[in-house]
Amino acid sequence: MDEITVQELKTRLAHSSHIQLVDVREPEEFEICNLGGELIPLGDLPRQASRIRRDVPVVVICHHGFRSAQAINYLTQRLGFDNLLNLKGGIHAWATQVDPTMATY
Repeated sequence: MDEITVQELKTRLAHSSHIQLVDVREPEEFEICNLGGELIPLGDLPRQASRIRRDVPVVVICHHGFRSAQAINYLTQRLGFDNLLNLKGGIHAWATQVDPTMATY
């Protein structure tokens, strides 16, 4: 599984709009803190996968990187996606390493 660090994501977001963010946390978690993008909770992936693009890199985000890894495994093995990146350390890593003003939980 391919991963991207929070520093790499920060750089890519600053220099390119050709990336999709997909957050697989629950709505309550997304409300606490998020990077924008699509909110598709892990349990909704089978019904909502059509919202995920196949023509650009897609960074999958969760709290620490475990649910996003599960999502990537599902999307890769079941639906044939090959453009997915797991955000290493999740939104928590973003809050502690990139944006210390972001709420944590």
